[in-house]
Amino acid sequence: MSVPFTIDIWSDVVCPFCYLGQRQLAGALEQFEHRDDVVIAHHAFELDPRAKFSYDRPLAELVARKYDMPVERAESLHHQLETEAAALGMTWSLSSAQPTNTFDAHRLIALATDQGRGAAAVERLFSAYFVEGLLVSDHDTLCALADEIGVLGAAELLASDERSDEVRDDEEAAMELGISGVPSMVLDGKFMVSGAQGVETFLELLRRAWARRS
Repeated sequence: MSVPFTIDIWSDVVCPFCYLGQRQLAGALEQFEHRDDVVIAHHAFELDPRAKFSYDRPLAELVARKYDMPVERAESLHHQLETEAAALGMTWSLSSAQPTNTFDAHRLIALATDQGRGAAAVERLFSAYFVEGLLVSDHDTLCALADEIGVLGAAELLASDERSDEVRDDEEAAMELGISGVPSMVLDGKFMVSGAQGVETFLELLRRAWARRS
């Protein structure tokens, strides 16, 4: 196959729908007849570029304030998300999640991508935030996660502005495509898919995009 079937994914590592969508896509790819021809490219997107590096309130309170809802409603929505995650084999703990700025996490993903570990970095950061309650902006934490997945040079990266331009380029590309929320995926340059659509929907769209090749 001369041209790979590329799936471009814009996501943020603190976005619950991004983690759900990635797992759903993985489930769809397991059933996709041409999965061996698929190349996934991860792109940076910050849900809140102005986010602080740490907060003194739990995630549910921040969500309640942002969307002007009772805290109990936010906690109920988080429970629903945890249930959806469990159906995909994940055990989330949103009550212990630490909201934070994700710019440096995206820089680490860019570094990992150059070393062939981009997908591993995305998955590890998702798990660190949603499952383990780690602060994914903390440089020591990011270095430890990098070591776990075999990414070299994390400390040097985080001590500099390296890869910042790559993150900004991804975000500019998202703006040009009209992407305002994530996850957003472009399948083979043909179909834009937004949100956690479910395994069956992703599989149908993968097949439709492939069929367009002929």
